[in-house]
Amino acid sequence: MLKRAEETYNVAIPGKSLKVSSKRKKFRSQWQLQTMIWPAIILLIIFNIIPLFGLIVAFQEYSAIDGFINSPFVGLDNFKAFLTDPAFYHSLVNTFGISFMKLIFGFPFEILLAILINELRMGKFKKTSQTISYLPHFMSWVILGGMLITWLSSSGFINSFLMSLHLIENPIQFLAIPGAYWWIAVFSDIWKEVGWGTILYLAAMSGVDPALYEAAKVDGASKFRQIWHVTLPGIRGIITLMFVLRISSLIGSNLDQALVLQNPSNLTSSQVIDSFVYFMGMKQGDFSYATAVGIFGSIVSITMLLIANYLTKKFNDTNIF
Repeated sequence: MLKRAEETYNVAIPGKSLKVSSKRKKFRSQWQLQTMIWPAIILLIIFNIIPLFGLIVAFQEYSAIDGFINSPFVGLDNFKAFLTDPAFYHSLVNTFGISFMKLIFGFPFEILLAILINELRMGKFKKTSQTISYLPHFMSWVILGGMLITWLSSSGFINSFLMSLHLIENPIQFLAIPGAYWWIAVFSDIWKEVGWGTILYLAAMSGVDPALYEAAKVDGASKFRQIWHVTLPGIRGIITLMFVLRISSLIGSNLDQALVLQNPSNLTSSQVIDSFVYFMGMKQGDFSYATAVGIFGSIVSITMLLIANYLTKKFNDTNIF
């Protein structure tokens, strides 16, 4: 009503002018803090917003010589091309297969490891265990991949160990078996990231009220029941958040891991969406095709994020976004 009166009769509304004036005054009083955020905003625009213009490549027959402006527009032809490409569907199946296995095995194991570390009572041993568990996170996949390739080779210690137990007679080239790659990718990812994934859970557990544990002990609850009825409900919020984030990243399987462990023998099982985009864009030079596949992956990730958030809100009364 006030806005309509101001527009119709050109009458200044005192309350509105005072509100704007207070905002300006507040801005001037905090100009140092406001100035500190400007570089971050500028960098965000330069490296995150402006590059979005490059998505137009997905709708063009892009040529580096012609550039964005002069490359011919082809509409949805690139999207039609990858939707009819069997290699794309193989990479899509591999991506979802590996990512779902990481979610099924890795996500609960992070919570379990966090609970086990939280229950340790020896301070030095607890800190040492936590440090050792998340140390692999700081090592690149180039280093860890090289270690895995050596361990899993025919002369590696895994084959030597299995042969010493007489479980196998001849060495096995594990990375040359397509059916074994998914399991290698899943457990190597757990080895690298499970310790780092416990940090947020341990932080949440430290905020659980100790009085709840004392009350549970008085009621005769065992250690398992204390964990089930006190610890897990106390960290339900962070579990929900991490679950939603893991669901949203299912399509983005680890590119570094795939490129390091990938070889011609296991290519049918190791080619994921990210490595497929890398192969088509950087090796084949088909930037339009690769960009179209990348856009598809982003759309799927956003869709899964919204679905996961809706389901957690419906069943858990927790809305993350």
